[in-house]
Amino acid sequence: MILYSYFYWANDGEVLWISQMFVEEEYRKCGVFFKLIEKLREENKDIKIVSCATGDENKRMQKILKYYGGHEINLKFYYKKLEEKQMKNYFIIHGSFGSPFGNWFSWLQDFISSDGKQVYVPQFPIGVDYQNYENWSKLLKYYLDLGIINENTTIIAHSIAPVFVCKFLVENKLKVKKLIFVCGFNNYLGINEEYDTVNRTMYFYNLEDVKQYAYEIICFYSDNDPYVKYEAEKEFADTIATEQVLIPNAGHINSESGYDTFEDIVSYL
Repeated sequence: MILYSYFYWANDGEVLWISQMFVEEEYRKCGVFFKLIEKLREENKDIKIVSCATGDENKRMQKILKYYGGHEINLKFYYKKLEEKQMKNYFIIHGSFGSPFGNWFSWLQDFISSDGKQVYVPQFPIGVDYQNYENWSKLLKYYLDLGIINENTTIIAHSIAPVFVCKFLVENKLKVKKLIFVCGFNNYLGINEEYDTVNRTMYFYNLEDVKQYAYEIICFYSDNDPYVKYEAEKEFADTIATEQVLIPNAGHINSESGYDTFEDIVSYL
């Protein structure tokens, strides 16, 4: 049996990877690789040929690669990168009319990344004409398609972002490691016309379903938020949280209420 596969490799683009791992010794000098490559090249005559483990003990593969102008690739590098992609990582997601640099977000990013962990803090579209669930989900889907969001991911979200994250996970049937929500709410109107407009598309009715898609859900909230009523934040937490953290007199837990840093969150990371 001959092992081969098409895939994309670094700057080479699409390549044809070949291996004689499963070819019995008695058949290795019968030209099977040359015949295979010639056949495959009928479909793509310019395809680059690559292989691995072509050291001195594998002169046959060296000869094949040299004949076709191919080269060796280091699959250890590939698997290392794959492992890195699957390592624990973090997302910090801002709220309506927000940015990655507001409130305690930059401080938390620096704190997490100082330990060598990967942190992503995207800038989502903001403003009445641009902020909506469709546009926000397109951006987060980009990270999902790259394989960056996975079961080792912790998502930290503030204000409207928690319900957006819940909706995204449920709609995509995507499981993550942990959700840490700060001042989250759902189906709440009355802040002002602009906020109600951009927030409305984020809301959804099967909020409880998100519990299937995270191992832990921690909800922080305050008892004197000037923008969202305590009852709305408490109901949100009661619906989904595995653990709730009430911080008295913390407002919207943002810069306005003195939260340029957020030490309380550290022990939950």
